[in-house]
Amino acid sequence: MTLTTLLEDHWAWLVLAALLGIAEVMIPGVFLIWIAIAAAITGLTALALPIGLPLQLLLFAALSVAAVWAGRRWYTDHPVASTDPLLNDRTARLIGQTVTVVDAIAGGEGRVKVGDSVWSAVGADAAVGTRVRVVAAEGTVLRVEGF
Repeated sequence: MTLTTLLEDHWAWLVLAALLGIAEVMIPGVFLIWIAIAAAITGLTALALPIGLPLQLLLFAALSVAAVWAGRRWYTDHPVASTDPLLNDRTARLIGQTVTVVDAIAGGEGRVKVGDSVWSAVGADAAVGTRVRVVAAEGTVLRVEGF
């Protein structure tokens, strides 16, 4: 059995779909499932219609793009609820925390200590050692204000 014969077989597409589905479960990322759906539809189409390998590959490519687009759109319209929505937004998690000025804030700019790291900060002038509260985060710069 040659590679071409194997790929023309609808079972190869269905096995690929199953393997991608298993990979999605083992390595979750909500991405491989959409490619698995495209492979399954390609396999079912190859089962129902006598189409050659080039058309199968073209169909798979088109279905992959369409499935990923549809999945991305669905997740945009139906976001997954989270008990910690700021989990991957480190700067947003800092809002409300009290931090210590380590480089005086002069002329509106300085540096503050957050945990074991030092961040750039903007806000009202403050001396070294002053405790300030983070009120906003703009990229890697924290906006702070005194108590």
